[in-house]
Amino acid sequence: MPKNLRITLMQQPLVWENPQANLIHFTNLINKIKTGSSDVIVLPEMFTTGFTMKATHLAETKGGLAMSWMAEVAKEKKMAICGSVMMKEGRNIYNQFVWMSPDMTYSTYNKRHLFRMGKEHEVFAAGDESVLIAYKGWNICPLVCYDLRFPVWSRNRLPKADAKTNSPVYDILLYVANWPEVRRFAWKQLLIARAIENQCYVVGVNRVGIDGNGMKHKGDSVVLNYLGTKISKIPTSRPSVETVVLDAASLTKYRKSFPALMDADQFIIR
Repeated sequence: MPKNLRITLMQQPLVWENPQANLIHFTNLINKIKTGSSDVIVLPEMFTTGFTMKATHLAETKGGLAMSWMAEVAKEKKMAICGSVMMKEGRNIYNQFVWMSPDMTYSTYNKRHLFRMGKEHEVFAAGDESVLIAYKGWNICPLVCYDLRFPVWSRNRLPKADAKTNSPVYDILLYVANWPEVRRFAWKQLLIARAIENQCYVVGVNRVGIDGNGMKHKGDSVVLNYLGTKISKIPTSRPSVETVVLDAASLTKYRKSFPALMDADQFIIR
């Protein structure tokens, strides 16, 4: 059984289209965190730029400004750090979730569901592969903002169709977002649904403040347990940092007592 996992949520405003200013801001916040006092730091979606579509001059490549900064932070603080950035790979630009571990190895996930109402699909390429991150005995499924509305993509499963034990693929669904105030009800309810239906912890980190398009964000960042119960205390609307402990033993105990995923439907995503 893995040890409990400490996750630090960074609910913060973002300086519009200004990577340097955002990295300075997050550096100042992270410097206040005692080295080794958390296991994971979670930043919002597009934490270096805000949710802008000016990707041609703001997107970076592997090993660029954001990733180099993340590697430095992870190594110095001895904790993983994650969030999404604009990433150019070949001819495509992705809204890419980056997970950087303390040993400076990393994993990436390209946002699959692009927010067409904001014309994201006209600028970015959609990802086509789900990703699982193994960290300190926990399995983590990273997703980005609009992915939240599509439960089939995030569905937890048993490794085999004929599995005899209830050992789901992941333990944590982790969402990073720029989810606006106007749709905050959906954000809050869908996060609860994902936790209950997937029998997992759900972490949702959203920004606060007004972006360059005039969209207001209330944050509503949260950690939910496998029952959909809120276990974090981060306040709405205000820039905040909170570390929440995920209890491994209680998750294992609940899954054994209520193995609903053993009756889940098998399906293929095309």
